[in-house]
Amino acid sequence: MIKLKTKQDCCGCEACIQICPKNALSARADCEGFLYPSLDLSNCIDCGLCERVCPVINQSAPRIPLAVYAAKNANTSIRDNSSSGGIFTLIAEQIIRENGVVFGAKFDENWNVIHAATENIEGLVAFRGSKYVQSKIGNSYKEVATYLKIKRKVLFTGTPCQISGLMHFLRKKDENLLTLEVICHGVPSPGVWASYLSELCKQHNQTSPAKLFHQINFRDKSQGWKKFSLKITNHTDSPNEVFLCERFERNIFMQGFLSDLFLRPSCHYCPAKAFSSQSDISLADFWGIENLRPDIDDDRGVSQVSINTEKGMRYYESTQLESIQVEQTTLQSAVYKSSSPHPLRKKFFRQYSSNAKTVSAIILKNLRLNFMERQLFRVKRVLVKIGFNIKF
Repeated sequence: MIKLKTKQDCCGCEACIQICPKNALSARADCEGFLYPSLDLSNCIDCGLCERVCPVINQSAPRIPLAVYAAKNANTSIRDNSSSGGIFTLIAEQIIRENGVVFGAKFDENWNVIHAATENIEGLVAFRGSKYVQSKIGNSYKEVATYLKIKRKVLFTGTPCQISGLMHFLRKKDENLLTLEVICHGVPSPGVWASYLSELCKQHNQTSPAKLFHQINFRDKSQGWKKFSLKITNHTDSPNEVFLCERFERNIFMQGFLSDLFLRPSCHYCPAKAFSSQSDISLADFWGIENLRPDIDDDRGVSQVSINTEKGMRYYESTQLESIQVEQTTLQSAVYKSSSPHPLRKKFFRQYSSNAKTVSAIILKNLRLNFMERQLFRVKRVLVKIGFNIKF
């Protein structure tokens, strides 16, 4: 049976919950707002399946991609509404044309992030764009297995640990399954996100985000790809009326996220980095492309595409896109390293759990390090880089 010694031992993929034959495991949120497996001992038969599918217990070896590309969708409208180069949509459309099913992260009616499936091209719209919150997988792995059993093509997209969880859940490779991981530096707390939205609602005398918000875009490119904004529009007679639009370095939620203040503990010990998730394709923003190849950078987004398998290569080559192969040395360090926790992470969550102040006030307070805290953080980062396992 699954036994967590520390919170860093669970990445939240929920593979263990979905594999349990007796439904002895369920997802429960902790005081930080992250979901963890909760065991009902009365139903557990100690079959060990939960341990066999855990991507933290059963980590795969790092891999080297077959090829790396800088790429972008020729359809600028789709690219403008995507996080970077719009490559996901091209690959997903190909799967749909083959009578396949696409799984991805989307917002639900209350603006929580969940995993869902679509069998039509129109449904891909909800999966576009970054969602800087850990998604709830639900029964997605079971659904993937059901589609594969009847020989349907499936594209599953998610974070590296979610891809790794799926592959361990299935326990065997399937030619009809294509996996695409979105490289991340960590997933923020769903609880903190919900508190932030609730705070925005209260400012406008509303009780529900579903009633107030029409659209949320974490990567609005109105001011360009490199200067993206968090943009929220209203539910009004004019649905495009802007409720909030703040550059990433000014929005308080984005500041906390990018400072690693409220990431999941396992993100600091990522079990699926360095292409070890077994994904066919890896996607990331190609930051720095303006220095490497300024001729293809129009500030509307360029993707870094790492092809990890022959199957991934076949699908990549079947799409209509603008692409150039680049040297593997240009791979971003984020794919190889785990993020370092913010030095005041524990303090932040103590204050967050107390509900004494608004979440915005707590984020702001804990982003302001004094001189000694800044120096200590720098020393710890250096020690981690040279191989010391510093826990903080």
